[in-house]
Amino acid sequence: MSQTHVNNGFDMSSENPPTDRDPSLNRPGSPKPKRSTKPDLPPPALKVPVNEKKAFEDIEGAPERMMWSNQIEFLMSCIATSVGLGNVWRFPFVAYQNGGGAFLIPYIIVLFLVGKPMYYLECVLGQFSSRNSVKVWSLSPAMKGTGYAQALGCGYILSYYVVIVGLCLYYLSMSFQSTLPWAVCEPGWENCVPSDPNSAPVGTVVNGTSSAELYFLRTVLQQSDGIEGGLGAPIWYLTLCLLATWVIIFVIVAQGVKSSGKAAYFLALFPYVVMIILFITTVILPGAGTGILFFITPQWSKLLELDVWYAAVTQVFFSLTVCTGAIIMFSSYNGFKQNVYRDAMIVTTLDTLTSLLSGFTIFGILGNLANELNSRVEDVVGSGGTGLAFISYPDAIAKTFMPQLFSVLFFLMMAVLGVGSSVALLSTINTVVMDAFPNVPTVFMSALCCTVGFLVGLVYVTPGGQYILELVDYYGGTFLVLFCAIAEIIGVFWIYGLENLCLDIEYMLDIKTSPYWRMCWGLITPAMMIIVFLYALISYEALLFGGMAGYVAGYLLLIVGILLVPISICLTLYKYRTGNFIETLKLSFRSKESWGPRSAGERRTWLSFKEDAKVLREKLNPSRITHVWYSLIGSYRRRI
Repeated sequence: MSQTHVNNGFDMSSENPPTDRDPSLNRPGSPKPKRSTKPDLPPPALKVPVNEKKAFEDIEGAPERMMWSNQIEFLMSCIATSVGLGNVWRFPFVAYQNGGGAFLIPYIIVLFLVGKPMYYLECVLGQFSSRNSVKVWSLSPAMKGTGYAQALGCGYILSYYVVIVGLCLYYLSMSFQSTLPWAVCEPGWENCVPSDPNSAPVGTVVNGTSSAELYFLRTVLQQSDGIEGGLGAPIWYLTLCLLATWVIIFVIVAQGVKSSGKAAYFLALFPYVVMIILFITTVILPGAGTGILFFITPQWSKLLELDVWYAAVTQVFFSLTVCTGAIIMFSSYNGFKQNVYRDAMIVTTLDTLTSLLSGFTIFGILGNLANELNSRVEDVVGSGGTGLAFISYPDAIAKTFMPQLFSVLFFLMMAVLGVGSSVALLSTINTVVMDAFPNVPTVFMSALCCTVGFLVGLVYVTPGGQYILELVDYYGGTFLVLFCAIAEIIGVFWIYGLENLCLDIEYMLDIKTSPYWRMCWGLITPAMMIIVFLYALISYEALLFGGMAGYVAGYLLLIVGILLVPISICLTLYKYRTGNFIETLKLSFRSKESWGPRSAGERRTWLSFKEDAKVLREKLNPSRITHVWYSLIGSYRRRI
């Protein structure tokens, strides 16, 4: 994965000895000097202004764009975004369900062949163009619908994600009672087994259900048997929790990156403090080691199942928050020369380590629960998703030696993790809208987006809300994001061009793109994504509730997002119509003249750099097949 650094002068390596060739071609944007009898000297290095926020002159007519106060704010914001609920409540169960320790093998492979390349790509696109996830498609105008589809998918996820954070706040508030309310059985609950081992069951128990599960389904959610008879009215205490969550998010995003950047330090670092405390206190519990061993013990037969690889891809996407526009949005506020390669590697590696730490902690708790019940670990795992977060974990916490402390720490950590990711998702939508209406103050736009989000979220806090949550997550949060990933890859690498993107990276970061990244972007990542998406469609299993109306609603969520791409292509073809279809195609998919660095000065030197690279390619006069091969292995740039 290593990158080859580009010298600003001669390449002094043995593979590329100095020659008497024009040295200006060795660095971006250098004017071609006149030949003289003096020995060639390397041109001076590019001078990067100390304060890039004010140093660059924006393209004429472009409104001033906010920027991070420092590079650490960007890194903290990315960590807060990518390290979220998916690491705690989704990864441990997905790993257990798909082979335990064996799942880590496809997960790591997918991380290196899909996760890291996609994350790095989105960091590069945002920083290079200083544009949001919609306007970045000036690199190929006909594919602009991909940006709108990503924004829609982001909205789908945000709509229910905040509700989950609200549930965490509710459980957090209930954790300060002398007896945890889910640890004991209510008088009206039949076949209830109290989660507190010191409490006695109510009446005779036959095929009992834990009090934690009954508390979540009957008291908290008041869940109905389906949505055929309607959703019901919003539950007042969940509505208040939802409102409180949106108020917290609004306070953080009210001033854009100026306020969210400051909050990112707490949102990124505090969960690790809690997670480490929980891990240390968990591993010393009786039976914790058994639970951890159960988590990492591989089931090798699972490696041959496509379901496991599909789960690995979806987990990587869900965890890193790629292809929702959030990473492009955050990196668009960077300085042009920031080392975004380093940041992308830090975040993607830390995200994986956090998932493993969460897995050890959670299965350590479940191992202790199994020990207390004289049962097997697999018998106490329960279900994934909200069931794991609000049934299995509370049930296990109620059996610890300090249940109130564990509960407060756990749900506080969950709430902070959820707020961090929610801020990123809302900021993505906020940025798209603000860039479309730049004269509207940020605080007003943030208030409008939060208000709309709260009103939409009321659907999820009804007795039938959990069914809607699963519906939106299944169709809008998984399928649509996978489709957007494929469209993004096609638009960037197969239309804009792999070599063009690598030249942009070389100009911006002064590093040549290695064959690893080129092969992933050009072949491996798109092939894996297309196979996974097709497999997901073939192996599709309809959700078992809602009847025909539920299926229709789910398909509409997906189809509306997918249709944005072909509709955008058709509208662009009509806009750039020339009477000649081939010429219209070229105009529609070719980069706009406005594409490039935001700074006028950087833009001029970038265009000169691209022209020099084009001249060198034309001298080689490669065939189409040779050009593809040279682009995949980086032969063009190694010849300099």
